[in-house]
Amino acid sequence: MNRLIHTPTAKFRRFRRHHQHPTSTTDPNPLQILWRYQILDPDSEIVTYWNHVFLLTSIIALFIDPLYFYLPYVGPRNRDRITFHLDYIYVCLSIDKQLAVLITYFRSIADMFFSLHILMKFRTAFVAPSSRVFGRGELVIDAKEIAMRYLKSDFLIDMAAALPLPQIVIWLVIPATRNSSTDHANTTLSLMVLIQYIPRMFLIFPLHQRIVKSTGFVAKAAWAGAGYNLILYMLASHALGASWYTLSMGRQFYCWKSECTKENKAGIVGCIHSYLDCNSLGNPERQFWRNVTGVPANCDARNSTLTFKYGIFADAFINDVASSRFIEKFLYCLWWGLRNLSSYGQTLETSTFMGENVFCILICIIGLVLSAQLIGNMQTNLQSMTVRVEEWRIKRRDTEEWMRHRQLPPDLQERVRRFAQHKWLANRGVHEESILHSLPLDLRREIQRHLSLALVRRVPFFSQMDDQLLDAICERLVSSLSTEGTYIVREGDPVNEMLFVIRGQLESSTTNGGRSGFFNSITLRPGDFCGEELLTWALMPKSSANLPSSTRSVKALSEVEAFALEAKDLKFFGHQFKRLQSKKLQHAFRYYSHQWRTWAACLMQSVWRRYKKRKITKELALRNSIGYIHIPEREYYYSDDQADGDYEE
Repeated sequence: MNRLIHTPTAKFRRFRRHHQHPTSTTDPNPLQILWRYQILDPDSEIVTYWNHVFLLTSIIALFIDPLYFYLPYVGPRNRDRITFHLDYIYVCLSIDKQLAVLITYFRSIADMFFSLHILMKFRTAFVAPSSRVFGRGELVIDAKEIAMRYLKSDFLIDMAAALPLPQIVIWLVIPATRNSSTDHANTTLSLMVLIQYIPRMFLIFPLHQRIVKSTGFVAKAAWAGAGYNLILYMLASHALGASWYTLSMGRQFYCWKSECTKENKAGIVGCIHSYLDCNSLGNPERQFWRNVTGVPANCDARNSTLTFKYGIFADAFINDVASSRFIEKFLYCLWWGLRNLSSYGQTLETSTFMGENVFCILICIIGLVLSAQLIGNMQTNLQSMTVRVEEWRIKRRDTEEWMRHRQLPPDLQERVRRFAQHKWLANRGVHEESILHSLPLDLRREIQRHLSLALVRRVPFFSQMDDQLLDAICERLVSSLSTEGTYIVREGDPVNEMLFVIRGQLESSTTNGGRSGFFNSITLRPGDFCGEELLTWALMPKSSANLPSSTRSVKALSEVEAFALEAKDLKFFGHQFKRLQSKKLQHAFRYYSHQWRTWAACLMQSVWRRYKKRKITKELALRNSIGYIHIPEREYYYSDDQADGDYEE
């Protein structure tokens, strides 16, 4: 069986598959249900909570990935600097192994969340596109359909974002490669991080839209929304600063290799590229080369007479960023990225190196886009797309203040919140009635027919009617939303509308006007209706102006979506369409009416009790030789008064 979860503490609803045997009607403990039998509602609280958690995790993952760029640094390891203190200008690159272990640990935790997100998508239902014409639409809960839809849409991107590529490269690929130098390791690792950074970055945008579509906002408070956008801006600054650092290492290594190649061509001293890796510091030949080579002097960024131009990367070596501790170079690079992103790179002085100029162009473009995004979130969101969201947020805030001011009990406050949330999920804040009333009558009639005709035909009672009457009904239908625990009507109250259930379940109960010892309860499911007293009243030739009283109490057992026909509309149908007076429709109405069924059951019970009483009386009379006592026969008939709830014998 498949199960649909609406809230973390919600009840698990049973959806049976055709090939399984029926199970017991008692729902087991949700914690004991296997994961493979659970299907999640995309608008439920647990999915919404997971989307918020995964959004935060994705941002943290985007923060962790650029930290791999800080692994290379100029100079030997800390324990080697005491031995080789004569190398005041270091001409080698090292990899910070301790930092690599720490980053790999946190990166692996983030990868677990990406894998869990894939599993969540395999078990999350989706709304069928063809059912979005009314309310929230029908959820597809078949596991195979969900899996096929996900595999054809977002699975490849999610899988590319979840793969542990940097861990594989740094701990498996690079150690297994022969003659792997620090520069090659840095280049390969940077390439893997950049390749995987793209799908991880693009995951945030649809996730952000999904959260806004479900709840109306990412952050409830305005300051939290501003902080969210600021974090994204800081994240871009962090990525640019880390990229600048690793490009600086590459530029430094390129200068060393160029000077080394020049020395080899001149035949002055033998320079091997492996000398530029700090793993060769213990080599005696490397120490001799270091004492006689001119590579350090020719690649010193502090020397203004250099022919090699560092351009925007000179600050990394002038300020000793490349050989500083991790926290120091991290803060410096973050400041560098934030400063140049805010100024669109206008303060940068570049050389003629093509890669350097391309990088500066990207800084300028990204700065413009992000600045427009931050300012746009404060202007365009309030003026265009999130106008309804802001109105709903203000209305919700006013409702909260009003409930606190009136000191409503907590249970009533929670019911009000659930209704507001359910109404938002059903129509996303769109006032459908105002849109329809602004259209011409003919166009409005066609739209109503398109939206409601298929739903109306689900009701068995309406399936007996012709198209003309169904068109008139579709034109006057009014949508109705009810949250769990809401009373649609109470016994004895006037009935002002007839309700037809589309989704959800209702409990209809009666005590026959407070009769002692009498109670009848039934469950109304999709296709059923309540408020049939109103139809009986409307079909009467000379009905009174007073609305009929309800003989039953109707309560929502879950979130209910329905459409209603008001009393004036039913009165119009009764006088305008004489076909409603036909015996066939009246018999169909009584057949599908739970109220008439209850009356028939009570009548049969009454007849049976009278029969048993008469039979017992006859037997007693014969035993006592009193003689035959004649009990006159009585006729049993039904009337509209009995159908309206008179269940007395």
